[in-house]
Amino acid sequence: MSNLLSREQIIEVFSRFKAQNENPKSELEWTSPFTLLVSVVLSAQATDKSVNIATRELYKVADTPQKILDLGEDGLIPYIKSIGLYKSKAKHVIGLCQKLISDFGGQVPRSREDLMSLPGVGRKTANVVLNVVWGEHTMPVDTHLLRIAPKIGLAEGDTPEKVEKSLLERVPDEFMEHAHHWLILHGRYVCTARSPKCGICIISDICLNREL
Repeated sequence: MSNLLSREQIIEVFSRFKAQNENPKSELEWTSPFTLLVSVVLSAQATDKSVNIATRELYKVADTPQKILDLGEDGLIPYIKSIGLYKSKAKHVIGLCQKLISDFGGQVPRSREDLMSLPGVGRKTANVVLNVVWGEHTMPVDTHLLRIAPKIGLAEGDTPEKVEKSLLERVPDEFMEHAHHWLILHGRYVCTARSPKCGICIISDICLNREL
């Protein structure tokens, strides 16, 4: 038996996701490309909920690169110290603000290469910004996608890069704008790492590894 779904099955999977939630959104709260970028950097190994709690207060006083630089690292830390790895993340945020101002006129760049030149910004973070802000057909692979995409049979690979490449090749273009959000939400709330909720899963009859 193949460990991958057919094209027809993949279309059915995403058709069901779309019917259930036509226009999924990031659960991170943001008001501009810059605040989204900072929130995604802060969300590494942290929950969106914990990031939102911290950034609601932060963005009231500092929602541009210059305003965060004016706070400085010592002024930034009190806002984000509830988030894991806050010391290293504070350095990254200050560093990316400095580079945004020095290299990009204070604006968030629109290419993956430029985004990945910023401190604390890896491929997944760059892909999130490109997709969420500008609707580009990228595939940010987080721990949820890395776990569930091969499990369901949507992709193959055991690294973020391999799973990303496989999903980009196999997910039909018509679903690409929202595909990673559908999968993140599915992994976060239904196909959980512990005790997946196969009984309420809308694709359980298609999934190659449903737990009966």
